[in-house]
Amino acid sequence: MPLDPSFVGRSYPPSEPYLVGREKIREFADAIGATDLAYRDPSAAQALGHPDVIAPPTFPVIVAMAAAQSIVDDPALGVDYSRVVHGDQRFAYSRPVRAGDSLVCVSTVEEARTMAGMDFLTTRTEVTTEAGEAVVSVWSRLVVRGEAGAS
Repeated sequence: MPLDPSFVGRSYPPSEPYLVGREKIREFADAIGATDLAYRDPSAAQALGHPDVIAPPTFPVIVAMAAAQSIVDDPALGVDYSRVVHGDQRFAYSRPVRAGDSLVCVSTVEEARTMAGMDFLTTRTEVTTEAGEAVVSVWSRLVVRGEAGAS
């Protein structure tokens, strides 16, 4: 069953706040092999003008994917997650994610279309602080492979 294109433009409720901690930033940096001292040392981050350690640029995928899961899990949209392949990810920053941030996400369906027997779902997640300060916009494209033998 193809994705329902009437979902384009639909936003989902805000996520619960996610408190960004120094340890989570360090763990993420370790996991991706990022060695910049600004990810680990508050003094190094402060020397660059930040109030505390900053997160690597792809860190927001943690909160954005969790928030966008409400879209993927919406049975009315019609995503068969067993056939999903991650197609693309991009970020547009207003400022870096910092330790101490309390982040809230709102996810919106930007694209839901079928082409060449596959469905394409693009979501945009606006990541802000609890106070409403813009931090980053995160786009994710999922490709839902067609059923074997389907034409």
